[in-house]
Amino acid sequence: MSDRAGIIIVGAGECGARAALTLREKGYEEPITLIGEEFQLPYERPPLSKQALLADSVPQPRAVLSEAAMEERAIRHIAGTTASAIDKTMKHVLLADARRLPYDKLLLTTGAVPRRLPNAPAGPRVRYLRTINDALALRPWIATGMHVAVLGGGFIGLEVAASARSRGAEVTVIESQERVLQRGVPDAVAEVINSLHRRNGVSVRCGVTVSAINIDDQSVSIDFQDGERLEADVLVVGIGAQPRTELAELADIAIDNGIAVNEYLETSVKDIYAAGDCCSFPHSLYDGRRLRLEAWRNAQDQGIVAALNMLGSACSYDCVPYFWSDQFDHTLQIAGLVGEGRMTVRRDIGDDAFILFHLDDEQRLVAASGIGPGNKIAKDMRLSEMLIAKRIAPPIEALATGGNLKSLLPRAG
Repeated sequence: MSDRAGIIIVGAGECGARAALTLREKGYEEPITLIGEEFQLPYERPPLSKQALLADSVPQPRAVLSEAAMEERAIRHIAGTTASAIDKTMKHVLLADARRLPYDKLLLTTGAVPRRLPNAPAGPRVRYLRTINDALALRPWIATGMHVAVLGGGFIGLEVAASARSRGAEVTVIESQERVLQRGVPDAVAEVINSLHRRNGVSVRCGVTVSAINIDDQSVSIDFQDGERLEADVLVVGIGAQPRTELAELADIAIDNGIAVNEYLETSVKDIYAAGDCCSFPHSLYDGRRLRLEAWRNAQDQGIVAALNMLGSACSYDCVPYFWSDQFDHTLQIAGLVGEGRMTVRRDIGDDAFILFHLDDEQRLVAASGIGPGNKIAKDMRLSEMLIAKRIAPPIEALATGGNLKSLLPRAG
């Protein structure tokens, strides 16, 4: 391996791997080093709450970069190692094993970790889900004859609930808010998801407060403020995630709900960039509002943009926020920020599928949220994403009817 500095990427997930690939695709010839805490190759995380839990045999993570691909592109992968500090004066990354690696430019793609439940007892009956090892450890608990309690009615919690129920477990979802998916999903969509889970035998309990959690050799017990107690075999906690900012904080890099970057994904320190779940950034579609997104698409896209900018481009990151979730036989998709809308127009597609279009005060499309079985909403959601990116103010009647959304896009040339 060359002693030249090159580019170091701390965080070997989807975002870091995409950045490394893009650097090589764009002709970068200096050393690239990808540092990851896990021993696995860079892999995709969305399947962890779905396919990895549902698979009949022990699943293998879906790799973003194979060993052969990294060898072919001369990407050095340091696995099972933590970056402990950044020497921004000397431009070195210090590893936990005392190695010092020089860099010309540094990209932080450190991701996020599950938010821990305060004062919760530790033990195998309280589980979190972030890594492939978490998924493998959870699999034995979500089988026929098991009672799985899921604390948190967000995307992760509901996906785990659907997977556990599909494997025959009894499942209870516990949510302190008045409904599931309280943040970022309209009532109508949440109602469909709630009904979907109930039809499939999931017990959904909203508006309840947990007062205590206790575990023993036989079960985990969840006490509620109203005096009721729920006994389960395992408790899966899905109450959000926290950005991994500790490395940036030690280097006095600005923090603002994550590692603060500008529209080019540059941090407050020269030659250090950040991308993915760990960073917050201003978004031009929403008047420069600072966002932090925990989504596969965002991680992929920001990894690419960060790589281009480290090579000297000036590409501002303005991709439309996009989220999706598969639960039972339904797919939920969100494009844009639902909370920015002031008016909602519904488009029924048939077969229990619909899309809600969210318009701002100027009747520009700022978000779309859809749900339906299979791929029923996929085409219209993709076109909606394009309309949002173009800041189109479409005729309301065109959204409500079954007409072709593509006709609302400006013609090329």
